[in-house]
Amino acid sequence: MRQIFLDTETTGLNAESGDRVIEIGCVEMLNRRLSGRNLHFYLNPERPSHEDAVKVHGLTDEFLADKPLFAAVADELMAYLAGAEILIHNAAFDIGFLNAELRRLGRPAFETQVGGITDTLLMAREMFPGKSNSLDALCKRLEVDNASRSLHGALLDAGLLAEVYIRMTRGQDSLVIDEVEASGTELSLEAIDLSRFELKVIAADVDEAAAHAALIAELDKSSGGKVVWRAPEPAVA
Repeated sequence: MRQIFLDTETTGLNAESGDRVIEIGCVEMLNRRLSGRNLHFYLNPERPSHEDAVKVHGLTDEFLADKPLFAAVADELMAYLAGAEILIHNAAFDIGFLNAELRRLGRPAFETQVGGITDTLLMAREMFPGKSNSLDALCKRLEVDNASRSLHGALLDAGLLAEVYIRMTRGQDSLVIDEVEASGTELSLEAIDLSRFELKVIAADVDEAAAHAALIAELDKSSGGKVVWRAPEPAVA
């Protein structure tokens, strides 16, 4: 299974009013293991960034001035993403911007060129209803180290999202799961017929039974007669 965690940074918040993508970060995961085959671009948006946006990502107009246009990286980007499941935190935002960029080039919509899209924000809201589910909040809740995230960065955030996703979907830590995932095989458990086994019953001897009865009596006294697991009295013939 090939999954790609994707994040973008932009000049502002509204793709429809002309804001553009200035950074794209992609982190690849194969069978729940990070492959190291990532993709990252800084882009010249051909327009200035909003002041508030620069405060978030720190990418100035001067820094972006000599970077490639989206048109120059579109083929490489979409070939890399083709057929994969794309995981994005608040997917509608990033896909809206990517589709705006693709429309400018007369290319098909983003969602028609990939294997599927998963919004991890919707996943988090289902898992943690009523709580903050920003990437920072999830990192803190799931103990993912984001100490290096003083500013937003597409590749950094995509990597953090991959770690968050693993912890959200793992369910439990298990050496068995680790070994099975590492081998790429499926775990198959054979059904066992328990009727084949004869269980040995060991009854308490007289002294053990007396000690147990004394303990129950002591507990019953200290609880004001509330012991409920006392053995039933023998039936009178």
